[in-house]
Amino acid sequence: MDNKGLSLTGGPFLLVLVLVSSLLLCKNVASMPPCPSGAVNCEVALGDLFDHAVILSHYIHNLSSEMFSEFNKQYAQDRWFFTRAINGCHTSSIPTPEDKEQAQNMHHEDLLNLVLRVLSSWNEPLYHLVTEVRAIQEAPGIQEAPGTQETFAMQEAFSTQETLSTQEALRTQETPNGILSRAIEIEDRNKQLLEGMEKIINRVQHGVRRIEAPSPWLGLPFLQEADKDTRLFALYELIHCLRRDSHKIDNYLKLLKCRIIYDSNC
Repeated sequence: MDNKGLSLTGGPFLLVLVLVSSLLLCKNVASMPPCPSGAVNCEVALGDLFDHAVILSHYIHNLSSEMFSEFNKQYAQDRWFFTRAINGCHTSSIPTPEDKEQAQNMHHEDLLNLVLRVLSSWNEPLYHLVTEVRAIQEAPGIQEAPGTQETFAMQEAFSTQETLSTQEALRTQETPNGILSRAIEIEDRNKQLLEGMEKIINRVQHGVRRIEAPSPWLGLPFLQEADKDTRLFALYELIHCLRRDSHKIDNYLKLLKCRIIYDSNC
């Protein structure tokens, strides 16, 4: 083989070929969504799964904070609910880290399972929260005050650099602007977050998976009491606990994303 033939497989030509190939690959990755519509056996990158989960958890926490504030303004302030002791959240039986340092010292698989257990413990309460809020607002003489057209939750969700598909989905939908609409939205997004966490755990955990039962919720009789003030205080407690737990989940997921995706370099 002569020198002319060799020049096509080595030296400057090979360097140019590698650079062009790299540029084309980067272009394709940037323009391609994590999982194209209609794709079969498409596996989303673990980093994208975490991006999606962090956006949802942040969105849920902000919605729950807004809902608590609105419920407090409409139903709780005149009844002085804030002066009454909270009986305790149903998820209090689940051991959780007391601070960031304790959370950082937990093994990531234990923290992932904790997030999943807390989220699944809210399936039943969220269903009844929506049902009872709807019943209260459909009662004669009770109307929900209009909310803002653009919530703080949405603004915060879009301020983070996360996956475009999730941002676009949240941006194009109608913004929840009342207690009931926020409750419905949170119930739906909690289910989506649970599905995402299942995928993350299946990718991260090795060996036999430990499945723990959700924490039981015993608050339904209080939501269905004949006395109106008792029902409203039960709702007040439930939304208070939702805000508390959603804040924990949001912090845990951000910590897990930093640890697993960025090797704690963030």
